[in-house]
Amino acid sequence: MQYRQFGSTDLRVSEIGFGAWAIGGPANVGGIAIGWGPSDDEVSVRAMHAALSAGINFFDTADFYGLGHSEALIGSTIGNRKDIIIATKVGQRVGDDGKIMVDYSREHVLAACEKSLNRLKRDYIDYYQLHVARLAHLQNGECIAAMEQLQQEGKIRHWGISLNTFAPEPEAHWMLEHNKGKGFQLVLNLINQISVPLLEQAAQNGYGIIARMPLQFGMLSGHIKPDTVFDAGDHRAYRLTPAIIGAALQILETHVSPVAMRYGVSLSSLALSFILGFSAVSTVIPGIRTPRHVELNTSGIVPLSAEDHQLLQLHYQLYWSALLSDIQKQG
Repeated sequence: MQYRQFGSTDLRVSEIGFGAWAIGGPANVGGIAIGWGPSDDEVSVRAMHAALSAGINFFDTADFYGLGHSEALIGSTIGNRKDIIIATKVGQRVGDDGKIMVDYSREHVLAACEKSLNRLKRDYIDYYQLHVARLAHLQNGECIAAMEQLQQEGKIRHWGISLNTFAPEPEAHWMLEHNKGKGFQLVLNLINQISVPLLEQAAQNGYGIIARMPLQFGMLSGHIKPDTVFDAGDHRAYRLTPAIIGAALQILETHVSPVAMRYGVSLSSLALSFILGFSAVSTVIPGIRTPRHVELNTSGIVPLSAEDHQLLQLHYQLYWSALLSDIQKQG
């Protein structure tokens, strides 16, 4: 395992991190699936131990994943180990009407942090993130004041923001202009390269970068087929339509597979290698829920030539961007 500095912080993170959304298990809020379907806690624990053995020292979760279950599993497995870096998020909760609600009030952020600390069994959170807060929340200032208070109190070490999937620029630019936070979590993969222009600016200003959704919900592995049936509790059931999957497979087979074959790696390994080809990226967090996922996501990482890295960026302009528009429409 290789390690990179997380921006200008003192955190040194594994290039491959542990995306802990899926281990939260099935959860439904207001009739909307917010998880990845059924999960086995025993298998999840084995996956975390496999990750530690593989050199993964960065675990990314959120208080909304499994409505706290992901955090609780991490807490019971890893606890207060100082050599492990824990990142979690705040800002989404179940409203009084039983539906998904965003809440970036100072009161909620402070109270939610205490609950996360208890579930994680930690003295402090290494990296605390606003969970896709929007520009209005940042301008309001309550969430900023809360994060800074938590940092002053020693309950969090560093903080940042998880940026919007399809429009990351407004919040990123606001954070940069006001010199707030120390990092961005953003979507970056072969299909979605919207955030690429932000990378260099963020790095120059000392921001660490967490790249999420590296395999676009598994589509870039090539293993998901148009006839794949997702569990009703899996958010992909309404996001990944047969048409979207079919179009992705065609682009993978025609344009991406030849590149992977040249390097002798799987499609997944190529997808991860592409992201790590951006020096501004600190860590990539594929979703992991089994020891096998750990093995697949930590092997076959290769340095790509400048020509091939540029080719994969060109693919975005030529082939993937149209599909991304369809993905955005699907939600």
